Amino acid sequence: MSAGFVSLVGAGPGDPGLITVKGMQRLQQADVVVYDYLANPDLLNYCPNGAERIYVGKQANRHTLTQDEINALLIEHGRTKRVVRLKGGDPYIFGRGGEEADILQQAGIAWEVVPGISSGVAAPAYAGIPVTHRELASSVAFITGHEDPAKPQTAINWSSLATAVDTLVFYMGVGNLPEIAEKLVSNGRSADTPVAVIRWGTKPEQEVVTASLGTIAEAVVRVGLKPPAITVVGEVVRLREKLGDLMQRALDQPPPLTGQRIVVTRAREQASALSAQLLAAGAEPIEYPVIGFAPPDDWEPLDRALVALGGYDWVIFTSVNGVRFVLERMRDLGIDTAELTCPSVGAIGPATAAELEQAGIRPTFVPSEFVAEAVIAQIGDVAGQRLLLPRADIAREALVEGLEAKGATVDNVVAYRTVLGDAETDVVQQLRERRIDAVTFTSSSTVRNFFSRLEQSGLPNREARALLEDVTIAAIGPITARTARDYGLTVAIEADRYTIDGLVGALIEAQSRIGA
Repeated sequence: MSAGFVSLVGAGPGDPGLITVKGMQRLQQADVVVYDYLANPDLLNYCPNGAERIYVGKQANRHTLTQDEINALLIEHGRTKRVVRLKGGDPYIFGRGGEEADILQQAGIAWEVVPGISSGVAAPAYAGIPVTHRELASSVAFITGHEDPAKPQTAINWSSLATAVDTLVFYMGVGNLPEIAEKLVSNGRSADTPVAVIRWGTKPEQEVVTASLGTIAEAVVRVGLKPPAITVVGEVVRLREKLGDLMQRALDQPPPLTGQRIVVTRAREQASALSAQLLAAGAEPIEYPVIGFAPPDDWEPLDRALVALGGYDWVIFTSVNGVRFVLERMRDLGIDTAELTCPSVGAIGPATAAELEQAGIRPTFVPSEFVAEAVIAQIGDVAGQRLLLPRADIAREALVEGLEAKGATVDNVVAYRTVLGDAETDVVQQLRERRIDAVTFTSSSTVRNFFSRLEQSGLPNREARALLEDVTIAAIGPITARTARDYGLTVAIEADRYTIDGLVGALIEAQSRIGA
């Protein structure tokens, strides 16, 4: 797709797995993403690292930008960039997508619409309510529960709507629920008609309140249910008793981390592997990439080592990033990566080994534990040998010191720098609202940068530690756990296997103990 194009993309109802394939592809191609309150922020992980992300969310009485300002933003960026306007549900169902398309058309900007799954269908489905049914409902209507306040009078024909359609689905109507119920009853709908109000449909925190049309407003107030929510009116709501039970029985063995909101602090380009495993285990991963990776300030030391690879007995990689930066630099210098097969090659951890094997390089040594101490103990006799360690600028010195103590000559060369990540999710607010269940740390640098990023967001370390007291802290291994404790955190989970699989396994095991 060429530059200067706007895609109006439906994000779906909340579950990030319900984005369409085409919607995902447009996010992967985006230069700019303009997204709403109801669009799951996890979908932004599909965007390229350099894509600009602009939040324009609207809540009741709280607008980040007016609609006119959003239109101006789309026109400004849409003239020269690939823009995704990411909207909750479907752009054309109470999403003002039609207005935005009209504005883009008038401005002469190329655009398209990528439909999404509407919450008016998906939320009831997840709650065990089909909006149509052969015996109970042959018609369904979708109605806004919050009309344009600038209208002089309602555009809804209540006298016809109340009884002409079997199933009524109201969007954004929690605040107006007493008036909606009164209008329907006064225009002929039975006060005994079953009603369901579904908050955050399709998400782990989904809530459902059911009652009759005559009592639903009172029931919603009694439980304190707040927007955003969908209201379903009609006989199909009675099916929730049967289909909801069937769904519950099917979920008697729910994924072990169901309902857990877990922060992933890994770098954006690495977070997906951990997030995917957490999703599969039923959790809602909250990606908060606090670290990023950048080239060395000076390539010369690494270049000198790579040109002289034949003079080394060992090259030891301590991370996936070390492999990636070294191989990329070798290609830049015109050095055949096959030269890495000449010296013995060590890899700390299966992920590092897999990265090498993907490039056709089979490591000759992978220690049984993925820490410096295991390398030193298991590598064998390296006295008089020359070793190259292409690593991060902040790597621990224990490996160098241990190998030198065994008589090796070690060239510890910076292959990449670890920098502060560009985390955008408002984790601070979620911590203050007690909406975070766990935080995962996969390296000491994720711990340090996590606190740096929180402090930059206005949360001092002392307050952060207090808010994290009731949050499960999970560390990938003993070194990371030690750093977390140095920051005053109580580490509840420390993986026995220092891998992503091991970390998720430890989270699942801990959750099973709680549920036992």
